[in-house]
Amino acid sequence: MQINADLHIHSKYSMACSKNMELSTISIEARKKGIDLVATGDCIHPKWLEEIKLAATDNETISIHDTHFIPTTEIEDKDRVHHLLILPSISKAEELAEAMSKYGNLAVDGRPTVRLDGCEIAQIAKDVGALIGPCHAFTPWTALYAYHDSLESCYGDMTDYISFLELGLSADSDYADRISELHRLTFLTNSDAHSPWSNKLAREFTRFEVPSIDFEGLEKAILRKEGYKATLNVGFFPGEGKYNKSACIKCYTHYTHEECIRQNWRCPECRGQIKKGVQDRVNELADLDQPQHPDHRPDYIHLAPLAEIIMMALGHASITTKGVTSAWTALIERFGNEVAVLLDSKTEQLGIVDQRIVDAIMAFRNGEVIIRPGGGGEYGHIELPSSKDEATETQQQNKTKAQSSLFDF
Repeated sequence: MQINADLHIHSKYSMACSKNMELSTISIEARKKGIDLVATGDCIHPKWLEEIKLAATDNETISIHDTHFIPTTEIEDKDRVHHLLILPSISKAEELAEAMSKYGNLAVDGRPTVRLDGCEIAQIAKDVGALIGPCHAFTPWTALYAYHDSLESCYGDMTDYISFLELGLSADSDYADRISELHRLTFLTNSDAHSPWSNKLAREFTRFEVPSIDFEGLEKAILRKEGYKATLNVGFFPGEGKYNKSACIKCYTHYTHEECIRQNWRCPECRGQIKKGVQDRVNELADLDQPQHPDHRPDYIHLAPLAEIIMMALGHASITTKGVTSAWTALIERFGNEVAVLLDSKTEQLGIVDQRIVDAIMAFRNGEVIIRPGGGGEYGHIELPSSKDEATETQQQNKTKAQSSLFDF
């Protein structure tokens, strides 16, 4: 069966997370989104683990409102690298919590920091039967390639046990497949959501072919056993990410890699730190001029949350306006969930809403949107083709008026 999965989120016990990040709310919002399998996140936090246990049917089954959950946690190692662990059961989460509690205070944050390196965390993951891989691997903070130049540098003797890599919002398969050491890994696209609403939860997700919606089925897909595998990655255009381009973290001015080096990574405008962007970091790491996708690599589709697409199409300033929410509700009631609207619907079926919304959805599907890249901690933004055309026309009209006024004596 084909399932959509978001395997990296957080709970209300993680810093800077919404108090609405509760299992019942997440389960309802996941159904609206079209996600079948969701990470619990934070499964070794004492209070959250207790809530997970209360919601579970048995040791291996957590299902609420037809949404299936799987125990996961993100762990920060002593070098500030973040790792995602996916666990087989609640009892294994308890084993992991017991092991990790020796190296850090698990109650402080849903995403704990422990006094272990990547190799040591991977060994413990293997001991409890968990899958492990690096989170948002290319971002310049708290990521594998922020502090290491290779998988082996981070995971040492446990490198062969690493089975997946999370691309993160600022990278896609084309970026990562320029690095040949990553070709054997399954790429995950996850939301890292801190709130349960549709513009955050499953803003990136992975579609899998699995024999069952449980750890065993997911493990077979991630390890590509018996013909099961990831069949689609869905996520942002890399340029939308906060760290796509090298840029100042104070004023967000972008710089080329050569300019960064010349300025010693200090912004000449405000003297703020210039943070190396994912694009430049990939260029440093790449041993291939062009991406070479292995046979098992699925397509990567670039999308944005439905409410944001509607907002752009209608020219509204917020996803909470009446026009946006009315159109979003009409589409969800017609198709059942966002994924069905964005990926599976036919053009002629979308005519229940403003044609501008239909055109916007098709522009995303066809890769015809304009990207204004982010950097330095500031998200990039997207413009629709019509927006660019209108802006160009307005600029030309203003230019013509200005030229006419020069001769208006």
